[in-house]
Amino acid sequence: MCTFDNHETMVYCEMCGVFRESFVKSGKDVSIKESVNGISNNSGTSALSNSDSTKMPAKTSTTNFDGDSERKYASTSHDKVNSTQLASVGSSSSTGKKKQPVIFDNNVPIERTTQLNADHFQLKEDQGSSRASSSAQNKGSMETLSSDISQLSIERNNVNVAQPLPEEYKPEGWMLADQESGVLSQLNLAIVGHVDSGKSTLSGRLLHLLGKISKRDMHKNEKEAKEKGKGSFAYAWAMDESTEERARGITMTVAVAYLETKKYRVVLLDSPGHKDFVPNLISGATQADAAILVVDASTGSFESGMDGEGGKSVGQTKEHAQLIRSFGVEQLIVAVNKMDAIGYSKDRLEFIKVRLGSFLRSCNFRDSAVTWIPLSAVENQNLIKSPSDARFTSWYQGSCLLDAIDSLQLPSRDVSKPLILPICDVIKSQSTGQLAAFGKLETGAIRNGSKVLVLPCEEVATVKTIERDSSSCSIARAGDNVAVILQGIDGSRIIPGGILCHPGFPVPVANYLELKIRVLDIAIPILIGYQVEFHIHHVKEAARVTKIVALLDKTGKPSKTAPRFLKSKQNAVVQVTLDQAVCVEEFSKCRALGRAFLRSSGSTIAVGIVTKIMRQDQH
Repeated sequence: MCTFDNHETMVYCEMCGVFRESFVKSGKDVSIKESVNGISNNSGTSALSNSDSTKMPAKTSTTNFDGDSERKYASTSHDKVNSTQLASVGSSSSTGKKKQPVIFDNNVPIERTTQLNADHFQLKEDQGSSRASSSAQNKGSMETLSSDISQLSIERNNVNVAQPLPEEYKPEGWMLADQESGVLSQLNLAIVGHVDSGKSTLSGRLLHLLGKISKRDMHKNEKEAKEKGKGSFAYAWAMDESTEERARGITMTVAVAYLETKKYRVVLLDSPGHKDFVPNLISGATQADAAILVVDASTGSFESGMDGEGGKSVGQTKEHAQLIRSFGVEQLIVAVNKMDAIGYSKDRLEFIKVRLGSFLRSCNFRDSAVTWIPLSAVENQNLIKSPSDARFTSWYQGSCLLDAIDSLQLPSRDVSKPLILPICDVIKSQSTGQLAAFGKLETGAIRNGSKVLVLPCEEVATVKTIERDSSSCSIARAGDNVAVILQGIDGSRIIPGGILCHPGFPVPVANYLELKIRVLDIAIPILIGYQVEFHIHHVKEAARVTKIVALLDKTGKPSKTAPRFLKSKQNAVVQVTLDQAVCVEEFSKCRALGRAFLRSSGSTIAVGIVTKIMRQDQH
């Protein structure tokens, strides 16, 4: 029965409440009753007073010595009983048995009712007059009770509470509607290249030739450019509208313009070429479906774009090509500009194609996806029609720039996934004067009246108006660049780098990420603790490399040991910690929110993708 070491004069065990076997065998009815009454008066009362009145005792069936049973169904409360202590009371007979629900059989007599206590079993006061049965019955009953209680405790501690999984997203019918008849497909086209290669002039000239710039505005630009001694900048000023951009003669932000071809409604993203404004290029050109890489063909300028000033660094032609490929752009038009400056030389063009083509292949551009278009934006040669200069036509019979744009293929648009719209900028609507979130729909669709979750502030708002190219529209789908006016939220809560998403499928907000990166040409190796600028979609955040997990070989297989540092041209898995949490998603789930760029000292040092969100920000 009892295995505790008690003094032989004790009639019951103070630890478990069981009567001593010798006392039960030799005791008479009268003596047992007196003993039990004494126990109840002395110890039972104190046990009740010391125990928590809110704890419910386990009620079991009781049998008197005359064989008349007073059975009560056993019951207990999980939240009132200390399961760990109850398990310790259970006998070893329960170990290894298959778990079964606790069921007390009425045919099993239990010798006495006990008070479940955090310390031990006490005799219940109102059962003090019950008589003891034989030792065999007593022993079997206690083992059964202890085993059942132990089993109950084990089952409680091993409950597997499964988290509810989000329901599978099912797009609504209006989201999957076919392309509207007579409406051109939208193509987002980034214009990139080295500073002073003629990107803004090329964009402005195209807009003018296609009737997107009025004669009045063009005359005004020409007059102002001549007054400031910058007559050749007249077309560029169609894109560079700010006073500072015109004064410095360079593009500083990504200018957005619209034009139409036979096949597409093109969104031109004229990007800055100066190395100081590469972060602006990253923020704006991440929306691109395809790109035009503008190259200055004149002697010395092409070489500067490739090797930097003095040939000691990486030029912006190289850096922009690497960045645009890391944006996911696969189709590229190389516009070899300023052909008039080299007398439309075919040999110079071939030299550029060989040198730049080799570099583009190293960036994983396929030869079949790269189109070479020689042209002159200032002289209007080979832009929207075939060239007219005899020096040019004598050897070139290829496509013009506009035809090359029409030959591009649209990437797939995923409208079947939940809404994701990264906010590129917060602008003032030209029609209503209200603040609007501007950006490209990466997935899903949106319409007037839709509920959206605004991140990172985590507030739900309602879509009031959608504008495309300053014109209102009722529905926008994946791939569209739109301005969304919201209601039910303070305008200050909408910030560039934020996200508009489906309320039921929020985008993670995190500051600890694992990346798979490709290290570019760097002079200083990347060490643990290295401080970097972390760029992802439209966000720039200070960060540091907290761990170099492994190097990756050409097949993507990780090394067995972690390197101490990273150098140029290496592929690796690293972990970074950001100063502030950003909206981010794993690349496998959303490519637009999973492409990352690391910059330091004004240069891009690595490009990569987010493979794992190590720690999500808790709000």
